[in-house]
Amino acid sequence: MFYHDGKLQYKVKVDKPNPQFAKMLQQAIGGIEGEIRVCLQYLFQAWGARGPVKYRDMLLETGTEEMAHIEMLATAVALNLETAPNETKDKMASDSPILEAIMGGANPRHILSSGLAAMAVDSNGVPFNGSWVVGTGNLATDMYANVMAESSGRVLATRLWEATDDKGMKDMLAFLIARDTMHQNQWLAVLEELGGLEGMHPIPNSFPQAEENQHFNYNFLSTHIDPKKMAEGRWSEGKSMDGKSTFTIEKAKPEGQEPELGPPHPKGYAQKEQMTGGGSITEKVKDWLE
Repeated sequence: MFYHDGKLQYKVKVDKPNPQFAKMLQQAIGGIEGEIRVCLQYLFQAWGARGPVKYRDMLLETGTEEMAHIEMLATAVALNLETAPNETKDKMASDSPILEAIMGGANPRHILSSGLAAMAVDSNGVPFNGSWVVGTGNLATDMYANVMAESSGRVLATRLWEATDDKGMKDMLAFLIARDTMHQNQWLAVLEELGGLEGMHPIPNSFPQAEENQHFNYNFLSTHIDPKKMAEGRWSEGKSMDGKSTFTIEKAKPEGQEPELGPPHPKGYAQKEQMTGGGSITEKVKDWLE
């Protein structure tokens, strides 16, 4: 069950409305770095959480907070679009300042589809994509995904902060940037609690490593054509990060065979030229059908 309060989590004030900036803010709502993504990601992780209840509760609380961030940004978009009198908005007159601004680089759908309000789209008007939401059921994997999501979100927020000289917008974004800082640290704290690099890796740590190919599990394979230019570094020598082996490096080489596929199935209706040639193809078709 969810409850709501009529007040915003943090104040949202626009000193000088800017339809172009409203379009940019859409990326922080419906973009891959945006708040809809982290909101749904944390909530779906919580709804599928198994194990200690404290992790589910924390995810639920943070996912719910992200709803408040969507609300703030949606309010900011709407306030940035309020540059025309009501009669102009209703009639969409050709001399409307807002219409002129939209056609000059803002999002036309802000007037055509939403009536000067935010939408669940990114800055290009592309709808939010639910496939961006990560919820694997493995707590460590999900925490890494959450750190990445908060990191990319913070990068976006800092770029938006840099893109505006509106004091109200800078203040709101400074709050969101601060919350991204906390959430990054929050997910890293969970990873530390799970045992850190040595305790929880490789993920999943429940799979018996004895079943891995022991030659390749800590071996950096260089695919550079020049063996003198192999990418050497911390990842190619010394103790592995999980403390369970030692890094090595070697030039990658093919370990398998050239792929040899069977002939096209007659009912698949490939070209006739694909069904013939080489003698062996005819035999394979015959054998396959028999």
